[in-house]
Amino acid sequence: MKTLQVDVVSAEEEVFSGQAQFVALPGEQGELGILPGHAPLITRIKPGAVRIKTESGAEELLFVAGGILEVQPGGISVLADTAIRGKDLDEAKANEAKKQAEQMLQSQASDVNYASAQAELAIAMAQLSAVRRLKGKK
Repeated sequence: MKTLQVDVVSAEEEVFSGQAQFVALPGEQGELGILPGHAPLITRIKPGAVRIKTESGAEELLFVAGGILEVQPGGISVLADTAIRGKDLDEAKANEAKKQAEQMLQSQASDVNYASAQAELAIAMAQLSAVRRLKGKK
């Protein structure tokens, strides 16, 4: 069975490194699926879940808050702004961040940075989606 080397890193740490049969992640233009032998590619990724089917067949779930994907013949690198292991995601914290971002967007204050609030809302929503996926919710 063919595999590819997968490395997922953030500014803080290496979150995953190992062999995988398949990787799926949120590209700018939609969901990307990477198999061994994929054509070289560099693209930006959106906040969301990264699913890694490991060499053993187990599935690893990670959350990334955006970043860059590089695919080379021998493997892929995900350089994430923020990366969190699925088991470390905090649903309550993501719900609170979502609530705060929604309040900022509804605010009529002149000092609100709406682009920043929208980005925070997108990240919180993507985290909640990853948490639900990890827990098997739909």
